[in-house]
Amino acid sequence: MRPEILFPLFKETDTLPGIGPRMAALIRRLAGAHVKDLLFHKPVSVIDRSLRTRITEAPEGSIVTIEARVEEHIPAPRQGFRPYKVRMSDESGFLHLVYFHPRTDWLQKSLPPGEVRVVSGRMEKFGGEYQITHPDLVMTVDDAASAPPIEPVYPMTAGLSAKVLRKAIDAALRDVPELPEWIEDQVSAGRGWPRWKTAVEALHRPEGEVDLDPQTPLRQRLAFDELFAWQLTLQLARANRKRSRGRALPGDGRKVQAVLDNAPFPPTGAQSRAFEEIQRDMAAPDRMTRLLHGDVGAGKTFVAALAAARTAESGAQTAIMAPTEILARQHLKTLKPLLEPAGLTVEALTGRDKGKTRMDILERLKAGDIDVICGTHALFQEGVEMADLGLAVIDEQHRFGVSDRMRLSAKGLRPDTLVMTATPIPRTVTLALYGDLDVSRLDEKPAGRTPIDTRLVSMDRLEEVIEGVRRALARGERVYWVCPLVEESETSDLSAAEDRHKQLAAVFGEERVGLVHGRMKPKEKEAAAIAFREGRTAVLVATTVIEVGVDAPDATIMVIEHSERFGLAQLHQLRGRVGRGERKSTCLLLYRGPLGETARARLETMRETEDGFRIAEEDWKLRGMGDPLGLRQSGLPDYRLADLAAHADLINLAHDAARMAVTTDPDFTGPKADALRILLYLFEREQGIRLIRSG
Repeated sequence: MRPEILFPLFKETDTLPGIGPRMAALIRRLAGAHVKDLLFHKPVSVIDRSLRTRITEAPEGSIVTIEARVEEHIPAPRQGFRPYKVRMSDESGFLHLVYFHPRTDWLQKSLPPGEVRVVSGRMEKFGGEYQITHPDLVMTVDDAASAPPIEPVYPMTAGLSAKVLRKAIDAALRDVPELPEWIEDQVSAGRGWPRWKTAVEALHRPEGEVDLDPQTPLRQRLAFDELFAWQLTLQLARANRKRSRGRALPGDGRKVQAVLDNAPFPPTGAQSRAFEEIQRDMAAPDRMTRLLHGDVGAGKTFVAALAAARTAESGAQTAIMAPTEILARQHLKTLKPLLEPAGLTVEALTGRDKGKTRMDILERLKAGDIDVICGTHALFQEGVEMADLGLAVIDEQHRFGVSDRMRLSAKGLRPDTLVMTATPIPRTVTLALYGDLDVSRLDEKPAGRTPIDTRLVSMDRLEEVIEGVRRALARGERVYWVCPLVEESETSDLSAAEDRHKQLAAVFGEERVGLVHGRMKPKEKEAAAIAFREGRTAVLVATTVIEVGVDAPDATIMVIEHSERFGLAQLHQLRGRVGRGERKSTCLLLYRGPLGETARARLETMRETEDGFRIAEEDWKLRGMGDPLGLRQSGLPDYRLADLAAHADLINLAHDAARMAVTTDPDFTGPKADALRILLYLFEREQGIRLIRSG
């Protein structure tokens, strides 16, 4: 149950004075339904109204605040487009307030002739006269005396005025309780952080532009709280898994050795290290929950094959879940020659399998006659039973939700879990996403790979590129051609996959050019992918659907249209489709100029390096919080107070603090326990609360 001290923060916004149902609905759309959501709605800039001046001394173009007497109202003429004016004066001269489409009743009430008022807005000169068009503020002298000279500016939504939003936030601030401190004293004191209530109040009452800097103590404090709540949830999840225990999966090493003996290449040092870490986890009685990540082509599937062989040595089964049918069947194709010589049976189960074929697979799976099953979401559907699931492998895990992973694990008795991604992830993001997992990193590529020649080419040279492809096809090479859209859009000039396919088919021949995109049926996509992989088509025009799952190891050319529209991580993934053999490969990044600073930096990085981890770090710097590494669907919280790029050091600090809190007080009975519970409730980390309750 939510602690009583938080009740004021979880009131609906329509309980605030002056906020009715209509305004509350707009606030809900903008920030959220509760008072605390308003408090977490950060200002993005400020308006400085501290410049108080006489009318004729006001600098043109500046925001000024002026005290003057209302002389007269000058209504707009019935004909024409002239505005409504209010004439004001001080000892220096005259000023006109200018209104288009005014509410005259409100103006008469707010600006009564003969009275002194304080107005604030941008000073202009028109026809030799001083004027302010639609002043931001009109106040009495008494009200102006208490108005802050620095006004915060917030992200807005249509229909909601800045005045109403500020009024709601001011009302919300009056209800802020003093919460118990959940940060250890040595941490907050060492960084000069204020208490939570002080930080929240200061967030909405900045004293200048400098207060918006994410590195100010108050911004750091609030960012840390949000990061700490998430890291605490991750560490509680980790501790809960440790308590639930798993089982040891012993092995004699014979099947693993058989895989190594029949492999077409020796494992890299990174593959050997990763498998040793996995093998050590599997031998322990605790449940393994490990992340395996690395560069494109670093061989994560081979490591998964060794783990599956180790699982089979213990008499248990392995399930490998992929996000697409293409990728699931690609795993089948890759794993069969690796595992069958070691005596393992490998099959695939996808939504496409029907009738007798599906029933046969299900029966063999239940009987334990299948050692490794590759599949999609179909693996955790009702009716799929496994004799003894010992290892659950989730590939390209950011394409799955947490519930998907749990449903797959539920097919066994607390199986070990190996989470894989071919996206190299910076350490900061690893902690932010996977603070509850152990991490293995593949940072070497198999020997014999030749560097990819990456070039930047203007879209103006498209005909030259097509002619270059023609020469490559004559040499027997094969080409990926990636477009950002499926079909031409009226609102975009981007090349469409379908249009480009028609153009290239006309040049090279219909039978030599394939097409694959996300709107095609699974059977159609797979047929196109297989035709390209087997060499029946020489050019494959595609959208980014090929980023995961379309594999032709001997393809040598990658053309990416409008590369300036892609993120670094995505460009790197796409480029990794080529350069997998000994033959020289080329990646052409076609762009439409002029390039912005960020786009140019991104493309130059691609040209300079193939190091996926360096690229990931650069992508992180360039994108910041936009969509880190394209992982928005990966379970990354939607942070409101923290900026992962600006607060990278705080992620490490929050991770260490959370780990210490759970380690030193696993039962949550210590002096900070109540405060930590309040923190989790405040940021709505219900999962963490449930884990505490479960003991």
